[in-house]
Amino acid sequence: MYHIYHIPGKKIGVTCNLTSRVTEQQGYAPDEYEVLLTSDDINYISTKEIELQKSYGYKVDRQSYKHLTKKSNQMNINATEQTSTFPVPLNKLKGRLQDCMGLAWETPHGKFQVTEKSIHWILNNARTSMFNVERCYIYNKAFHTAMQQMAPKRSENENVYDLIRLWARDKGIYAKGDAKTQYLKLMEESGELAEALLKNDMVETIDAIGDMVIVLTNLAALKDLRIEDCVTSAYDVIKNRKGKMENGTFVKQTL
Repeated sequence: MYHIYHIPGKKIGVTCNLTSRVTEQQGYAPDEYEVLLTSDDINYISTKEIELQKSYGYKVDRQSYKHLTKKSNQMNINATEQTSTFPVPLNKLKGRLQDCMGLAWETPHGKFQVTEKSIHWILNNARTSMFNVERCYIYNKAFHTAMQQMAPKRSENENVYDLIRLWARDKGIYAKGDAKTQYLKLMEESGELAEALLKNDMVETIDAIGDMVIVLTNLAALKDLRIEDCVTSAYDVIKNRKGKMENGTFVKQTL
C-alpha cells in the first residue's frame, strides 16, 4: 500500500512505510504530518503526488515515484491455491521482505501483505522449494489463519468509531484537516468501491466500504458531529417508512 504524506510547510512525498520513512528517517512524529491519500495503485499514487506537490506549491519531483521505486525491491510472488512462493532463497528472504514492506498479493484465501507482523511469521514458516533451492514458499491457509489470530480483538463494549477518532486525532487529521478534504477523499473511496463492484472483487469491496465509513467518521467529527448520531438520526427517519422495491431499489411511499 502506498501513502502520500504531507509535512506542512516542508514537502509532500510517497512511501510504503510511514514509520520508517517519515518518523525514523526524517524525524517527524505522527502528529507532525498527515496522510493525504492511500492506494495500492502505484501509477495513480505517482500521478497524484505530483498534482498535490503543484497544488500545495512545493518543489515537484523530477521523476515520479513509480520511476524512483527500485525494481529490485519488488517481488513477483507466485500464489497458487495452496502456496505463495517467493523468488529468493531462505537466507535472503528477510532482507527482500523488509525492502518490500507494504507489498500485497492476492491468493484464494484473500489479500496478503508484507508487514512487520507478517514478516515474522513468514520467516518462521517458509520452506525451501523442492524444485528450486533459489525459491521458498509458505502455505496460504496457515498464513491466513495466523494473520486472523494476530488481529487485535475488540471487546464487546469497545466502540470502533472511538478507535477511528483516536487514530485520526493521533494522525493530526482533526487538527490540520478539514471537511472538504475528507469529502474529496470520500469520492475517491467511492470510485474504488465502484471498481471493486464491477470486478466482483469481494476483498476490495470490503476494504472500500470500510474506508468510506472511516472517512465519514472523520468528516462528521470535523463538523463537531458523531457518526453514530448521524446514523441514528437517519434510521429514525426511515424505520417506519413504507414503500416497495422497484428495479432493485426501495422506493418510499408518497401521500
